[in-house]
Amino acid sequence: MFVYEPNLDTYNDLLKTLQVTEPTSFAEQDFLNMYFKAKYKPIPNVYNLMLAMLWRHPENVDFEKVKVVHYCTNGSKPWRFTGKEENMDRQDIKKLVDMWWEVYDDETY
Repeated sequence: MFVYEPNLDTYNDLLKTLQVTEPTSFAEQDFLNMYFKAKYKPIPNVYNLMLAMLWRHPENVDFEKVKVVHYCTNGSKPWRFTGKEENMDRQDIKKLVDMWWEVYDDETY
């Protein structure tokens, strides 16, 4: 999640910095992380659950409270998920994919 208050000075500095920054694997995400590193404020997992948390700290994940899931892991996009992707055969991953489809298929939204 990126929340930004428009500012012309910051915009111009972003453009200037971008011109002298080497490209990276994650392009704009890496650039924004680098540029705003001193202003970065993490948000609770409930609003930005990254699937890596399920491998590293599953005890910190409460599926009933999760509001936003960040499907950033290779093969984790629910609309492409087959269950055969590397490290994706876990029940907790399948549960999150199923939850995504429930919302997607719910015509009341």
